[in-house]
Amino acid sequence: MTSTHSPVRRGRPGYDREQLLQVCVQVFNEHGYDATSMGKLAEELGITKSAIYHHVASKEELLELALNRALDALEAEYERVQDQSLDAVDQLEAVLRGTVRVLVEQMPYVTLLLRLRGNSEVEMAALQRRRQFTRQLGDLITRAQEDGQIRQDVSTVAAPRLLLGMVNSLVDWYRPTTIGSVDVVADTVTKIALDGLRGPVEGG
Repeated sequence: MTSTHSPVRRGRPGYDREQLLQVCVQVFNEHGYDATSMGKLAEELGITKSAIYHHVASKEELLELALNRALDALEAEYERVQDQSLDAVDQLEAVLRGTVRVLVEQMPYVTLLLRLRGNSEVEMAALQRRRQFTRQLGDLITRAQEDGQIRQDVSTVAAPRLLLGMVNSLVDWYRPTTIGSVDVVADTVTKIALDGLRGPVEGG
């Protein structure tokens, strides 16, 4: 099979750790993490398996590094917003915008995160962090309801999942050349989401 990546001399590391991770994540997304062996990664990279082990101890370590890249970026957006003096609904908008930006900037890593099945401790830990982020979004919605800023007749359990489902769908269709910049997408997401959430505040 012909590699889609630029080969390097066999038997030498050839990549720094960052470059290695980028290519491995691409291969995981193309072929599936479980179906990708270290031999397959070595073939795609054009190096030996021992050269991969020069940087990481295992395939699972590569997965953990990739998932942490996505989750750290998402969590940083939430923490950044918490440090600002904003009303709950404005925090919600800021988190949504930040989530769109993270997904676009870290798309290969977020794509891998979204395809997890919980088949290992690493995957289960990542899924737990992802669920925590969803709960934090739900807490913002609850606070905005309590402040009378958004309608009361929406589920604070379903709403964050629906909002993140809309954002996460970008991995399937977003192309900057045809859809527009990340700011254009973030504007669209927040308008659709917040116009619906603000609705008739009293409900009904």
